[in-house]
Amino acid sequence: VVLYNVRVCLMYIPIMGFKKHCIFMFLCLHRLLESTWFLWVSQMNHIPMNIDYDKNLDWVSAQLAATCNVDQSLFNDWFTGHLNFQIEHHLFPTMPRHNYWKVAPLVKSLCAKHDVKYECKPLLTAFGDILRTLKESGEHWLDAYTHA
Repeated sequence: VVLYNVRVCLMYIPIMGFKKHCIFMFLCLHRLLESTWFLWVSQMNHIPMNIDYDKNLDWVSAQLAATCNVDQSLFNDWFTGHLNFQIEHHLFPTMPRHNYWKVAPLVKSLCAKHDVKYECKPLLTAFGDILRTLKESGEHWLDAYTHA
């Protein structure tokens, strides 16, 4: 992390100038936007899923139960870096992300053939599910601490 910040300062201070623009504010804004983006993208496919108890599932079924996809669109593919195909990401972790859309129809048909749920939802629904799940989790923790 330190080397990254040193490298950024060495690159941007000569271009932007230290007095004209505050490089520290630039770095803070960059980190704020990047971390917020990463939070939403990485959690929309995982947090809302019902994985509270071990159901002794096979590996493929466990991956499908633990993740969901977000509908494909040019914006969703770009915004998530193709991680809107989280099911395929879990099934094929070494596959380049830009190829997930190619195997998604095959995975869907395999799931339909074996009657395994393949969940896909709109982007805004996925974001809302994060907030709903965190609210429910917070209520459980609040209840646990107030009755302890």
